[in-house]
Amino acid sequence: MADSASQAIPEQPSAGAPGRLSRRGLLTGAAVTMGAAALGAGAAGTAAAADASVTATAPDGSNTITMSLTSGALSWSAKRRGVTVVDTSALGLELSNGTVLGAAGTVITNYQHWTIDNTWTPVYGRNATVRDRYQEMRWNLQDTASLINFSIQIRAYPTGVAFRYVLLGKGTATIADELTTFVFPDSTLVYSARDEDPYNPVAPGSIPSTGTSTTDIGPLTDLPLTATYADGSLIACICESSRLNFPRLMLSSVSGQPGTLAAYLMEHTGRGSDRVQTTSTVTTPFATPWRAVVTGSTHAELVDNAELVLNLAPASALADTSWIKPGKAFRVQLTTAAGMAGVDFAVARGLQFIEYDGGWYGDVRGTDATKPIAEIDLPSVISYATSKGIGVILYVDRVAAANPDSLFSLYKSWGVKGVKLGFINDGTQAMTNQITNWVRTAAKYNLLMDMHDNVRPFGYERTYPNWVNMEGVRGNERFPTASHNVTLPFARNIGGPMDYTICYGQSRDRTTNVHQMAMAAVFYQPLNFLYWYDSPSRYANTSNWPGLPWFDAIPTTWDQSRTLAGSIGQHVAVARRHGDTWYVGAMTNETSRTLSLPLTFLGSGTYTATVYADGTPGTSPYQTPVVVSTRTVTSATTLDVAMAPAGGQAIILKPS
Repeated sequence: MADSASQAIPEQPSAGAPGRLSRRGLLTGAAVTMGAAALGAGAAGTAAAADASVTATAPDGSNTITMSLTSGALSWSAKRRGVTVVDTSALGLELSNGTVLGAAGTVITNYQHWTIDNTWTPVYGRNATVRDRYQEMRWNLQDTASLINFSIQIRAYPTGVAFRYVLLGKGTATIADELTTFVFPDSTLVYSARDEDPYNPVAPGSIPSTGTSTTDIGPLTDLPLTATYADGSLIACICESSRLNFPRLMLSSVSGQPGTLAAYLMEHTGRGSDRVQTTSTVTTPFATPWRAVVTGSTHAELVDNAELVLNLAPASALADTSWIKPGKAFRVQLTTAAGMAGVDFAVARGLQFIEYDGGWYGDVRGTDATKPIAEIDLPSVISYATSKGIGVILYVDRVAAANPDSLFSLYKSWGVKGVKLGFINDGTQAMTNQITNWVRTAAKYNLLMDMHDNVRPFGYERTYPNWVNMEGVRGNERFPTASHNVTLPFARNIGGPMDYTICYGQSRDRTTNVHQMAMAAVFYQPLNFLYWYDSPSRYANTSNWPGLPWFDAIPTTWDQSRTLAGSIGQHVAVARRHGDTWYVGAMTNETSRTLSLPLTFLGSGTYTATVYADGTPGTSPYQTPVVVSTRTVTSATTLDVAMAPAGGQAIILKPS
């Protein structure tokens, strides 16, 4: 398979790709200093035990990552435009027999480096093409005590830096721990959250201790983890990519080290109901997941640099992706009539899917998801939906998906288009393998996959683009604060797509209706559930709902994306283009504000701007009316985007 562990370890690139690969001498592309045994000036060399350091520099000069060997111990650090992102931090792996790779007694046996510059075309995404441009440095190493050979790869991109460990040789190895640390400069804050908790900005050493007797316990936070720095502009987000046959990474505060976070490989599943795994046995050669640090010189730039996670993931394993079509979805009630009405609503409102959620096959924790309840004539609903060009998605609890091959084969025979898996307990090596198996099996039967609950991104939607969305966040159906909503673009959404059900017009919303509308442009979510908690009859009188045309028109995948403004937890504005039309979403926290947004991203000529704005603030934010206006704009126009407390704006820019 294209995503196997062995194939996840790239060989040295061939030099026969003009314009894409540049092998440079040490003085032109890489900074290397050696102790008693110096490497030569070529792209490869050998060395005995010595202090050494090597720096990979992004092709645009923005980011650097340095790997050092000092007295036999490995460390790393990273900078953006000369400013420290991660200070000198530890590297290493611990094996189950007590062998520690990288902590002492390490020697360099080989050194390689190269520069890559190419582009690839995703099936869908934030942009129609993705540029993959980086410099890589690689040390092959040996632990002198055990004679185990291993490697560390470091990469510097314009969008951030990354590194991973590779166990060399052929055989098996059992990994007990990863010794990576992240040491931050003074006054750094990290936005920590575990499972579906809200984000909590704290010092790295002050992450609260959480967990139960059946879960991992300690001062632990999930990824993606965002860090802000003392100067207020630099921002970074720690993610992982290409996690295959390996446990999920969490980060932990370190006692007595207030600026340090340490890697923690999960031993329990996220909610503690599956078997415990304290070690991970792998077939070697084996590459661990990439540890990625997405960076931005501004908060807005961080959002636009999120594709680093995809660039580190394996390329698509699917030869035919023509059947993969993300879109907008509507959850229907558990009856035949509701399904039929949902199809009609989807057609009228420009949606692509309806979904039967938990309970369509009875007990939501039942193990048989092959028979609908008596209230649902599923064949009739699927037939009607298919005749109208609408796909049907079925919810399945993970306990009913123990045999995905037979279940997904059955769903394909029914004409189902996608599966929403619930109560995913991500965390251990076994659960990583279960998750990737579900995704691969769904692809085998041409089914889209959406995973809910405690599952976190690792770039695998590039490898299997039928994995259109996942949750792993405190969801909008729980009516979070506006501050939470304007934290997510800079945190969870950096790691990958995010299923964040939009609750337009709900009295329980703690935001304005336009704030909810703007989510459809601000958040990247290729499968976007709209009108959560609603039925079609609620919108029968369209004059009561001036925001409907926005939702009718907006797509979920994009040709071009650009973040116009942003500050984590404060506000955000994102412009996304599909075809010749731009969609702009702006959101603020509980503070009203006006953003000045230049429209320099527009092409030539004039555009008609349809503006959905907050009216006079209501007693509660959800009571703030939606005010619609139009105006003519050009690329020389600067829009003053006024937002009420917990409000927003949604703007369609269409060529005149």
